[in-house]
Amino acid sequence: MLCRLAGRLMQHPAAPYHEHAVRAEVKRICAENGLDYEQDRFGNLLVRLQTAKGQRVFVLAAHLDHPGFSVIGSVSSSRCQARFEGGVPEHYFRPGVALRLMPGAEHARLGGRRGKAGLFELLIDGSLQAIPRFAVWELKDFAVSDGRIYGRACDDLIGVAAALATLIELKRKRARTNVLAVISRAEETGFQGALAVATAGTLPKNALIVSLETSREMAGVKMGQGVILRVGDRTSVFDPEATRFLGEIASRLKEERKGFMFQRALMSGGTCEATAYQEFGFQTAAVCVALGNYHNCGAGGRIQQEYVSIADVSSMLELLVAASQQMPDYSKLVSELRRRLKQLLETARANLPRTEADNP
Repeated sequence: MLCRLAGRLMQHPAAPYHEHAVRAEVKRICAENGLDYEQDRFGNLLVRLQTAKGQRVFVLAAHLDHPGFSVIGSVSSSRCQARFEGGVPEHYFRPGVALRLMPGAEHARLGGRRGKAGLFELLIDGSLQAIPRFAVWELKDFAVSDGRIYGRACDDLIGVAAALATLIELKRKRARTNVLAVISRAEETGFQGALAVATAGTLPKNALIVSLETSREMAGVKMGQGVILRVGDRTSVFDPEATRFLGEIASRLKEERKGFMFQRALMSGGTCEATAYQEFGFQTAAVCVALGNYHNCGAGGRIQQEYVSIADVSSMLELLVAASQQMPDYSKLVSELRRRLKQLLETARANLPRTEADNP
């Protein structure tokens, strides 16, 4: 299911402020699976599965956009100007790099810089069938090979696929739960969709929010070794109690299910939506999977497909499904550490005075 959903989403190029086609695909997936959704006035989607009244809401947050070019100004038959939206180092913008103009999937090439940082000339190959609004790197949309998903935009459509797959699986299991997927816009330009949701009064203040991401592979984590409990990002450390909740569930899954793996790390390669939600007062945690060629930045300054491990994404789905179902046990699970520490305290109170007396 995960690969099928990812493939459907990743076939639709998107850039900040130009997520309309992939958002329409999310709506189709929701309709096909009987999932209720609404679109807020900012263009974010909120997908709900509430089968248990009064249960604290478990929020899965992911975003639709990926770094790309917004076409600005007039368009001639041979060229146009565009602003790059998102984080990619300067040396990747080599003249002649192949681009895809949208809508219409027209061929173009990257031209020279135009004054201000982030402004470029795009050179159009052939005749235009539609007025271009944005452009993306000309890379294969989606492929599966050797246990990995490859594509132009694993970030963050893998997160969106995982959120939708979680809801679909919970509905299939007829689980008693209260889950909300917040699928936002314009994350790559400063979490704009997430900030709009966080301040709109849409989410209950007691919601537990888990940001779903693909994150640059770093020292301390390894692709293929499972979902990563992301204790923080470049900017923030996330809520320790919420992270402990996910950690307790992941530890039990590892004991109970053969092949389930997870990792725990501070993924400081970038700042994610968890920081945005946390700074506006929500209890927030994060999970991610290791990402190759982050933001299409390949070796040697070449633009290449991103990729993730299918096994890692599958473990993310397992964790999210289990956590969604165990929200009623939240207090019990997060108190496990205190219970274990109290047991150690009793041992300490017995051992320390005795051993102190034995060694005058």
